[in-house]
Amino acid sequence: MSGGEVPIVVCVSADVSVRERVVRQLDGVGPVVSCADLTELRAMLCPSPPGEATGAAAPVRPPAAEQGPVRWGELVIDRAGHLATWCGDPLPLTRTERELLARLIGPPLVVWSYEQLFAAVWSGAYLGDTAILHSAVKRLRHKLRRLPGGPQVHTVRGVGYRIDPPPSPA
Repeated sequence: MSGGEVPIVVCVSADVSVRERVVRQLDGVGPVVSCADLTELRAMLCPSPPGEATGAAAPVRPPAAEQGPVRWGELVIDRAGHLATWCGDPLPLTRTERELLARLIGPPLVVWSYEQLFAAVWSGAYLGDTAILHSAVKRLRHKLRRLPGGPQVHTVRGVGYRIDPPPSPA
């Protein structure tokens, strides 16, 4: 490096404490770019024009055509109508709970990572703090317990959440 050049440090880590430590230790060296994952780094370096989705978000946020109702047995979530029903009766779910449940029950039934859920439900980058997600799942679980034979949200430790397939029709 010549005398006039300033290094730019890039720190990519899902652990907030690691990012904070790097910023503290490199204070005064030069600019430090800190982010949780490569998707967030790409968004910082190459922002999309307003209204244009990034390539990385496409698998998580479905196109408008896929915003229709999703079903899990007797549970139906109508995203467009902002309504969730169990056996035809409305469920008192918040927008966040409805969207979280729609993601979990929507095909395919997979383990949703914390990062995927943050991007899909909150439209933001996962910064390593799972408190908001855990709180939303706790409230959702409490409401789902009232549904006999309804879906149950399972924790996949250190990864995310999943829901079992619906029971087979009798």
